[in-house]
Formats: sequence, structure tokens, C-alpha cells
Amino acid sequence: MSDGSDLEKTESPSPRRLEKAREEGQVARSRELVTFLALFASGIGFSALGGQWVSHTTIALHHSLDLTRRDAFDPLALGERLATFASDALIAILPILLLIAGAVIAGSALLGGFIFSSKPFTLDLSRLSPVKGLKRTWSTEGLAELVKAIVKSGLLGAIGGWILWKDRDAFAGIGAMSLGAAMTTLGQLMVKDFLLLTAGLAIIAGLDAPVQLWRHHKSLKMTKQELRDEARESEGDPAQKARIRSMQRQIATRRMMAEVPKADVIVVNPSHYSVAIAYNASMRAPKVLAKGSALTALRIREIAGEHGIPILEAPPLARALYKHTDLGREIPIALYEAVALVMAYVFQLKRYRTQGGAYPSAPVGLPVPADLDFVPAETEEDA
Repeated sequence: MSDGSDLEKTESPSPRRLEKAREEGQVARSRELVTFLALFASGIGFSALGGQWVSHTTIALHHSLDLTRRDAFDPLALGERLATFASDALIAILPILLLIAGAVIAGSALLGGFIFSSKPFTLDLSRLSPVKGLKRTWSTEGLAELVKAIVKSGLLGAIGGWILWKDRDAFAGIGAMSLGAAMTTLGQLMVKDFLLLTAGLAIIAGLDAPVQLWRHHKSLKMTKQELRDEARESEGDPAQKARIRSMQRQIATRRMMAEVPKADVIVVNPSHYSVAIAYNASMRAPKVLAKGSALTALRIREIAGEHGIPILEAPPLARALYKHTDLGREIPIALYEAVALVMAYVFQLKRYRTQGGAYPSAPVGLPVPADLDFVPAETEEDA
């Protein structure tokens, strides 16, 4: 049985949990970062293109208000001029709007990447629950948001007060300027001070982004039991997998045993291994049709006995064939000489059975390279 620690969310989220969260639209997001980038982009945009936009809009406004007597009393003509002015003003400010939109998109994707999920748009009535709303408000996260809002207001208020005090003489001097110079100076001061305030938001965003990453990671943490359940779902039930492997081995063994009657000889190490070998003129080299250890080796010998297939005791060769040859594959080149002597004995034995004569002597001292032989373990399992 699992103890209580298995039910505590102490484990990092698995890749599958992270991927599922992304599919549901649950990624780290920082509203402070998005707000900072949007305001910073607007400040840069108005600083670089604001003069051009004001000039273009002023000209468009001048043309829209330059009415003839007929236009002044024609509602359709007046509407067309206002529509033209609106479209011209929109075209003039469009580069700045695109810059802001790009900054918003970049800020949203900076922490969690680009994703598209319809899950956040599905109807969830639990979001409308007043009880859950109060719980969120008075939760640890709600209090953290309150503290963040107070700190942000205090920081921006301090920066704003410093800006007003620093530029007090410049603002006071605007009244003595001409209208054009006053408007230019006021615009420059507003853009500069706006960027200074935005710099304050950069500090807040720089602190908020890692906090949001930490909170997102914490919200996806898993218990040890959840990790085990996920592993069981993804990899399958171990008991079921064991049964499948057992059935696969049985099928493979039956298929292999069906090949034993086709063999020309069975090379055995009496206490451990049996290897069935076949060769004919169409083969480039002898092939291993079946092999096994322990009970499988005994079964191969039984089938060989039932079909009258010669069985040759050659322990070093049997071990080398078992260890270094795959089913259905040709024997290694290093064993060609030893197997050739075995096949010669098999052909002599077939001739004796059909034509009689002297009984052939089984080969001994077969040339098996020492690096291919090995000492078998007494408890070795079936292949």
C-alpha cells in the first residue's frame, strides 16, 4: 500500500502532463510582461512615427473641414469627407497599431510559446460560481495579486511624482511658447515621461515573469501515484505485458520447432544447448533453423529423434553456434571449417543408411575458435 507521501504533489510534471496542459491552453503567462511590452511598443512607435502621424492627420483633418457651400448643406458629401478622414487617420496610425499588436503577441508567447486551443473558450459554469470566486479572491494567489497591485501602484506613483518634479520647469515654460512650439515640446515631454513610466513596468514584469513560470510549474506538479498511473497507461499493465511476451515466446517457439524436421543435423551440448542446422546446394552457407537451451534444447532433441535427424554431441561448437548465430541466419565464417566437418559426417551417415558399408566415425576435436566458445551458466534460461 502507498503511504500518504504518494498523494502529495511533490513530483515535477511529466512530458505527457506538460503536453496535455498545452493542448488545453494551460501555459505560463505574465500579464505584467504583456502590458509592459505593449506600452513600450506604443511609446517607441509614437516617438518614432508620432510626428508623421500628427502631420498626416492634421492635413487629413484640414481637407475634411475645407467645405464648399454645397458640401456644407449636403449630408452625403459631409459623411463622405468624415469617412475619408477616418480612413486616412487609421492608415496613418496603422504602423503603430501593428507594432503594439506584435508586442502583445510576442509578450504572450515569450513564456509559454505559441499555442492555439479552443478549450479556454468552452462554457464552464464553475467559473461563474460566487463561492469559487470568493475562494480565489481570498486565496494565497489572490493575496499575492493584491500585494503586487499595491507595489505596482506605489512604484508607478513614485516614478510619476519624480517625473513631475523633474520636469516642473519645462511644463511651466510651455505657457510662454507659441502654439506650435508648445505642442511640440509638450509632445516630446509626454513621450519621454511615458517611456520612463514604462521603465517602471519593466521592473515589475521582470519580477512577475519568473514568478508566473514557478506558479505554472507548481500547478502542474504530480503525485507519485499519478506518475505511476500515467506510466501504466502509457506503457500498459506490466502483468498484461508479461502475458503478451509469454504468448509471443510461445508462438515463436512453436514456429521454430516446426523448422526442426527440416534440419540435417542437431549439434548439442548434452547439458545445455541444441542447435538445428540445415544445408543444401541453394544455400551459400549452412543456416541455423532452431536453437534453445534447457527445456527447449530437450524438445529440439525429442523432435529430432521422432524424425530421424542425426544428433551430434559437440559441446564447443554447440555453444558457439548458440551464442553467435541468429535464427534463420548463416553461420559465422569462423565456424565454416567446423560445420563443414559436421556436414561431411552427416552426408556419410546418410549414405550409410541408404547404401550400407562402414559406419562413419563422428568428428572429434572440431576447430572452434576460443573467442567464440564460452562457459555456460548452470541456471541459464531458454533462449
